[in-house]
Amino acid sequence: MILWGPPGVGKTTLALLLAEAVKRPFVALSAINAGVKEVRDVLSRPAGLFPPVVFIDEIHRFNKSQQDALLGAVEKGQITLIGATTENPSFEVNSALLSRCQVYVLEVLDRDELIQVVERALTTDVELKKRQVRVAEYDALLRLSGGDGRKLLNLLELVVSSHISSDELVITDEYVTKVAQQNIARYDKSGEQHYDIISAFIKSLRGSDPNGALYWMARMLVAGEDPVFIARRMLIMASEDIGNANPNALLMASQAMQAIRVIGMPEGRIILSQVAIYLATSPKSNASYTAINEAMALAEKTAHLPVPLHLRNAPTKLMKQLGYGREYQYAHDYNGNFSQQNYLPDELQSQRIFEPGQNPREQEILRTLRTLWGDWYGY
Repeated sequence: MILWGPPGVGKTTLALLLAEAVKRPFVALSAINAGVKEVRDVLSRPAGLFPPVVFIDEIHRFNKSQQDALLGAVEKGQITLIGATTENPSFEVNSALLSRCQVYVLEVLDRDELIQVVERALTTDVELKKRQVRVAEYDALLRLSGGDGRKLLNLLELVVSSHISSDELVITDEYVTKVAQQNIARYDKSGEQHYDIISAFIKSLRGSDPNGALYWMARMLVAGEDPVFIARRMLIMASEDIGNANPNALLMASQAMQAIRVIGMPEGRIILSQVAIYLATSPKSNASYTAINEAMALAEKTAHLPVPLHLRNAPTKLMKQLGYGREYQYAHDYNGNFSQQNYLPDELQSQRIFEPGQNPREQEILRTLRTLWGDWYGY
């Protein structure tokens, strides 16, 4: 099985409890410092009557060859594999191994569960029991731990050990904040949380919600995300989700990225905020995004089609004799700088790719296209 969940929710503990419940030998490896050799050493041990439970922490860090080393033993029943990961196993565990595992998703611990962790520690931990400790307020402990049980226990130990008096320690939010000094946000810039939050940010912009966009952007900034990364994603969004519904959006996003590189943080947050609000409240269109995707799909299917002769360049006499460039109508020689002629391969003549969006700016583009190409492309 694969246990998938955020740090500090008890993946290792759960694996150990499962092994104890069925009275199996338990072997723990960490993918951070174990390689193929260590895995093979474990697999070469005599299995006895029952195969051992082999627990691989951070299994997503194993490369393909390391994961393949486990595959044969799992198939033959030499071991019972339990992997733990904070990353989406669909992306990080190879399909052959994943197909032989049951994935269990462990959620972040809720408030009541975290309070239970603290209360249990105060009554069962030998060192903590020696001290007179009473928790008057839990908010700071829970906020700073971010739902991570292991971080919560470490913080509790830090708070208790900082109280050098023999008097009773009453844990308050103010005291915890003072000891911890700062809130370390639960955000991994290289992990799944990184992609989840940027996804929520972009979806808020696309959904025209400046409040959601500002919140998720603030989450990234508080956690130390690179502001240029945020600006880059807004630049993409300005074209993908707004496009010609408001061409100024692309200019705003482009200028924001340049400005961020010049002034940096913390002042850069103001520029990011301004542009995020502008993008969120702008009219939306994905017509450009849809059009290029359709054009590329069509191009892949029809890459064999030749360029019509009238669109070809004719730099040599032979090419002119072969008809290259013949019958090409130079647009500026005609009224309105326009001449209706075929600009696609002959087999694709009148193939419409661009569909203007339902917004004032692109409806204006549609009116122009109808005037120029109405019958030709069916606008």
